[in-house]
Amino acid sequence: MVARWGTEHPSAPLVVALHGNGTSEHSMIELAPWLPHGPVAYVAVRAPLVVGTGFSWFLDAGDGRPDPASLAATCRWFLGWLDTEGDPGRPVLLMGFRGGVTFAGALMLGAPHRFSGGVLLYGALPFDTPSPDFPAPMTRGGLAGMPVFLAHGADDTRTPAHLLSRTWDWLAKQSGAPLWAERAPGGEQLAGKVVGDVGTWLADRLDHLRAHGENPVPDGDEPPWPTLPGGRLPVRAGELPEVTARIPQHQQSQNAPAHLQAQLWSRLAALDSVSTAPTTVGGAGTRALLLDRNTAAGPDAAFILPDLGEFAHLHPDPDGSLHLVLPDALAYDALAKGWAIAHPLAGLRLSPGMVLVPGPRDAVEVEIVAGIAAASHRYAAIG
Repeated sequence: MVARWGTEHPSAPLVVALHGNGTSEHSMIELAPWLPHGPVAYVAVRAPLVVGTGFSWFLDAGDGRPDPASLAATCRWFLGWLDTEGDPGRPVLLMGFRGGVTFAGALMLGAPHRFSGGVLLYGALPFDTPSPDFPAPMTRGGLAGMPVFLAHGADDTRTPAHLLSRTWDWLAKQSGAPLWAERAPGGEQLAGKVVGDVGTWLADRLDHLRAHGENPVPDGDEPPWPTLPGGRLPVRAGELPEVTARIPQHQQSQNAPAHLQAQLWSRLAALDSVSTAPTTVGGAGTRALLLDRNTAAGPDAAFILPDLGEFAHLHPDPDGSLHLVLPDALAYDALAKGWAIAHPLAGLRLSPGMVLVPGPRDAVEVEIVAGIAAASHRYAAIG
C-alpha cells in the first residue's frame, strides 16, 4: 500500500517516505505538502509486517535493534517494489522516521547505487546487524557521495541514547556522506523547524540533481594520486577529528600546531600560478588560494568560488584545516582513508568533491596534506 503526492511523471525525482514501526504510510505522506513542490514525486510506503495495530519494517531483536534476517528480507522486498516505480534512472531519495531510519540506513548501505540521498529523522542506523542475504557494511566512506540530512530530538526517550549517539558519530566521522545534522527540542514529535529545514535541504539537493545529474558513488580500484609520492594516498592514522556538522564547517580537535600550519601555507602559496587573498566565504583570517579563471582550464566544479578562481582556503589558527575541491574519485578515496570529511553542502549547493582536510599533526602529514592540496590545484588548473 502506498500514498502519493506530487507529480506522477515517471522520470521525476522520487522521495520515498518510510514511516516508523507500528504506524502506517499515512503518518508520512502528511509531510509532503510542506516539502518542495514542482517536478518531484512523494510516495509513502506501508511496511509489509503487521505488528499490533500498525506495520513494521523488521522484527525487533531487542534494545532497539532489528532482527538481521527480517531486515534483509524487507530490503529485498522494497528494492523489488522500487523496480516498478517509474523510469529506472530516476533519482530516488529516502526519508525515514524512527524505525524508518533504520530501514533507510540498511538500504543506503546495502545498495548505495540506488539512492541519491537520505533524510533520517529521530532514529538510529542498523548497527551490529550483519546479514549474508543483504550485507550493509558500515565501512569508512560507505556513504561517500550520498548527502544526508540527520535530525535527532534533544529529549528523545523512544530510541536508545547509545544508538542515537553512534548514529550521529558514525555519520559525522566515518560515513563519508555530506552531512547536515541538527538536534531539535523535544523528542516525541517532529519539530516544525526540522520540517522546514528538511524542505530547504531537499530543495537544494533536487536543484543540484536537475542541474548536474547524479554524482557517481565510489567504485573500482583506488585511484592514482599524481601529486603524492608513490602515487597512492595512505590511510590516516587514528580517529578523525571532531568537525562541526553544519556550516560554518570547522575542525574542533586534533588541531594542527601553528608551526606546521606555517609550513603547509608556504607549500600551498608556492603552487604554480597561485595567488592568495582573504577568502570571502570563511571566517576572519581564512586565506584563499586562487587561480586566474582566464587561464585555468578546470571546470566550474573544481572551484569553491568559480567566478573568483578560489579552489581552496586554509582556516586560521587554532583550526589549521583546509577546504578544497577534489575530483570525485580522489574525494571518495580521501574520505575512505580518513583524510577528508565531506562538506555539509557538497552535492547540494557545492561541488560533490568539496571536502574539509584536517590540518597536519606532524611533518609527514604536512607532505600528505600538501599533496592533497596539489591535487585540488591540478584539478582546477587543468581539469
